[in-house]
Amino acid sequence: MFGNMFSARAWELVWSFRGTFLLGFWHTLLTSILAIAMSLALGLIFGLMSSGTKTSLKAVARVYVEFIQNTPLLLQICFLYYALSFSGHGIGILASGIISIGLYHGAYMSEVFRAGIQSIPKGQFESAEAQGFGYVGMMRYIILPQTVKVVLPPMTNQIVNLIKNTSVLYIIGGTDLISNTYSFVTGVNTGGAYGPAYLVCGALFFVMCYPLSRAATIWETSLKKRDQMSAAKE
Repeated sequence: MFGNMFSARAWELVWSFRGTFLLGFWHTLLTSILAIAMSLALGLIFGLMSSGTKTSLKAVARVYVEFIQNTPLLLQICFLYYALSFSGHGIGILASGIISIGLYHGAYMSEVFRAGIQSIPKGQFESAEAQGFGYVGMMRYIILPQTVKVVLPPMTNQIVNLIKNTSVLYIIGGTDLISNTYSFVTGVNTGGAYGPAYLVCGALFFVMCYPLSRAATIWETSLKKRDQMSAAKE
């Protein structure tokens, strides 16, 4: 399969059809950005619900998280796309991917936010209430800012996993990076250039994922240094 890794012809084919890879890269990036926004919004909402005091809201959040986490993403995207299509209410491949991936990782983001909120000492909640903060104000100004150091590492992991999980679009005929790469290596005029094609595909995924991991590490280190400096001043 990778015997043509150093084949000049294989690399020339990849270069000649670079637009195919760039189009897949763009669609993967677009899907990722929109799905990330959706997963963060859902994660925050259900994270607040699951860490609150209302039993009904906690139950709803628990059902969402348990159902999503215990069923495969591949099944979820197939159900959403094909079920809606056969019912005459199809929403398209890209929209199906964004919604499915956003819902899936929103459940995991919910647990990240829940853990972050619950890591804050109860005294912080009591102090905020004593100062007259309502629930929204308390979360916005007191609690959530303190959870950043806790949620940042697992949140970054989820975002990186989300980007990689855009590959499930392949199963419903998407034009994401994985789908376009597969179409290239099996094409009549481009088939056989497996090694270079998959290497380029991997490099493009790396370009999307590594900067996020690196930026999160730098940000986390900066926050820790800031806390250490504040503690030293006190």
